[in-house]
Amino acid sequence: MFDAGLPCSPKDFAEVVEDSGMEWIAILPPRGASDQATARALCACYFDYHTLPIDPARLLYSVGHAHGKALLRQSAWAPTEPTEGRYGMIGKSSSMLALFGELGKIIRSRAPVFITGESGVGKELAARAVHWGSRSGGPFVPVNCGALPDQLIESLLFGHEKGAFTGAHERRIGSIEAANQGTIFLDEIGDLPRAAQASLLRFLQESTVTRVGSTREMHIDTRVIAATHMDLEAAVRAGRFREDLFYRLNVLNVAVPPLRDREDDCVVLAEHFFRTNATGKAPGVHGFSRDALKIMQQHSWPGNVRELLNRVQRAMVMCEGSLITPKDLQLGPVTGAARVSSLASAREGIERLMVEEALVRNDYNIAATARDLRISRVTLYRLLARLRIDAKHHASAESAMAAPTVGILERAR
Repeated sequence: MFDAGLPCSPKDFAEVVEDSGMEWIAILPPRGASDQATARALCACYFDYHTLPIDPARLLYSVGHAHGKALLRQSAWAPTEPTEGRYGMIGKSSSMLALFGELGKIIRSRAPVFITGESGVGKELAARAVHWGSRSGGPFVPVNCGALPDQLIESLLFGHEKGAFTGAHERRIGSIEAANQGTIFLDEIGDLPRAAQASLLRFLQESTVTRVGSTREMHIDTRVIAATHMDLEAAVRAGRFREDLFYRLNVLNVAVPPLRDREDDCVVLAEHFFRTNATGKAPGVHGFSRDALKIMQQHSWPGNVRELLNRVQRAMVMCEGSLITPKDLQLGPVTGAARVSSLASAREGIERLMVEEALVRNDYNIAATARDLRISRVTLYRLLARLRIDAKHHASAESAMAAPTVGILERAR
């Protein structure tokens, strides 16, 4: 496609280029590419450019190559068939194929499901897979048990009647009742206080709930799926979690594998994220370099799929070339020996990065930060202590600054 000069601003034209799916060749007046803004636009948006007077042979050569590249792009980034995964989950490694096999069996059952796995592996995706396979006609109600205020847990889970307590101005349906004929997903079940554990156990035994302030029992037909990243058996031994509730929940156990154990799935996932977030990428970015693909396969991914998505999305925005490089992903060379020896420090590094960014996003509000990270406040306090992050100190420092708050990644650049 020819373009005589630049018809609009480089930013606006970049959007036109991305939406067109074509390769563009610019035709400029003599010395038309001498100013900096035009040069940047040519590098970002055009396959080639020509200055007047036109050299017909060279132009024909450029057009032929541009046409070939356009065809190659269409074949390279065409939507793929869902052979890379199942149940809305992406992966083709042996560990993921085993997980898909387990989910296929679990879907046919009505028993409670207990999902384990590290933070960021996709436990909620596995829960949604079970729901859509067995109760797709009903609601899917996710509940982050770690984010429930202690004094409102009973009300939020089981509902309350008008006037049941101060501030109960109207009847409220609880999450379990809202999941009737569907699925209730109790995420981070290990953070549920023991008082609420007893009420949940009764519901699992009798399939009935009683709203706070009421004496009427209601039968609820919902499939229960619970998940945690912690060792719940250790919590049972320590007396923090009821043993009878653990066995009620842990009927069908599903372990979602960490990304480091999924062979080459990181590349498959990265390319999937690139395709599905194409509208947010920088102009002219067409994929990953060979070195980027290699470094992704070497990285240990302590933050799992969530970390991968974070790095890919940032790289798509910040990349200044046509292919994303290891530098754009903020990943350096990793040897096999280094991967083992630095796993703990790498995990701590990504945890620190995510916690600090979440604190900044939420103005150092602990409750809001815990909800953002999808962990309980108790877990967040433990993380702050282990990572030696003084949230109060940072909050006071931020409020004293006249300049606007900037993200951790912006400060690092």
